[in-house]
Amino acid sequence: MPQLTESANLPNPPFNTTGLVFNNTTIRQTIRVTATSPHIRLRISNAFGTTSLPITEATIARPLGGATGTSAIDTSTVKRLTFSGSPSFTIPNGALVVSDPIDFEVTAGTDLSISLFLASGQVSNDITSHPGSRTTIWMTFGNQVTAANLTGPALQNVAHWYFISTLDAWVPKTERTVAFVGDSITDGRGSDTDQNNRWPDLLWNRVHASKDPSLNTLAFANQAAGGNRILADGLGPNALGRFDRDVLSQPGINYVVVFEGVNDIGTAAATTEAQQAIGDQVIAAYKQFIVRAHAAQLPIFGATITPFSAPGFNTAIQAYSSPIREATRQRVNTFIRTSGLFDGVIDFDAVVRNATVPSQLRDDFNSGDFLHPNVAGYTAMADAFPINLFKEFQNGVDGWA
Repeated sequence: MPQLTESANLPNPPFNTTGLVFNNTTIRQTIRVTATSPHIRLRISNAFGTTSLPITEATIARPLGGATGTSAIDTSTVKRLTFSGSPSFTIPNGALVVSDPIDFEVTAGTDLSISLFLASGQVSNDITSHPGSRTTIWMTFGNQVTAANLTGPALQNVAHWYFISTLDAWVPKTERTVAFVGDSITDGRGSDTDQNNRWPDLLWNRVHASKDPSLNTLAFANQAAGGNRILADGLGPNALGRFDRDVLSQPGINYVVVFEGVNDIGTAAATTEAQQAIGDQVIAAYKQFIVRAHAAQLPIFGATITPFSAPGFNTAIQAYSSPIREATRQRVNTFIRTSGLFDGVIDFDAVVRNATVPSQLRDDFNSGDFLHPNVAGYTAMADAFPINLFKEFQNGVDGWA
């Protein structure tokens, strides 16, 4: 999911100077593919750029050894991308570009390496990226989009994706895709860099291990962003505002999973009045997600909000800690579980909460900040997901809330 890059997540010097980023730079990034396909195309986004983004050249290849986060590629697999027939394209501010489709065999569960060269960089420090990549990327000077490995004295790596938005893969109409709308928990905070063990990754592993062909061909589109809120912009646009862009306008989406709300509750004041208001607003927003998904004939599944308080509601340990906020979490979760408006419920709260102190994560599932689960917690969440929902709603819904 693309978003505006905060100053702390801009590239480091020398790839970032005042008013200019990635001048004469090759950026090499790996992404995991969740569908098997003979034909693909790439979307590059300048959605949050305030100036044009000139892409000089772009290639796709298989990473050497199939490794996530490597800077090395198998040069025998390199394919040059074109955009409306041209190897280069200047993307206007606020826009995206879709590459021409190419014949390139991809297999679900493998990685692709994407190399972008910007000869003149982007003349701005307002750029589009995804900071929570949990994946190492590489950058160096000069045009090295076809090089076996990036080299040079300025070579750097960071865990961040820049400019890439979506990989489209051609699949038969019988195959289906799940879109996940979420925050840093779905984005994988607390998972391991380059290990692809966010909870949606682990869920994908589970469904693809199934012998059921209605499950083991599912593709996943993770549209989560750290710090995201349903009702207000923050780290990325609010979820209600981006729902059309990230879900409804995406090709081939068949199911929606919504797991958001913790940052709305956690950033609202810990007063009875403020929490009453934010709880009401989050519930109203869920109803809007449902109406809009159903209008597109998409089933939508709601996940309960997981615990976020530290022992003794100590805000020095976890800033969201508050008995008043905890009451809001419980009220919102009651709506998710009992309203009957979602087509299915994923009770993540029940999976990861401390049985003795339900306002806290289980000790063995806590990544350390009392908000984000660790990999063990993410594994439990993936294992508890009711995958029968994908079979039950494989024909969609009737288009009326």
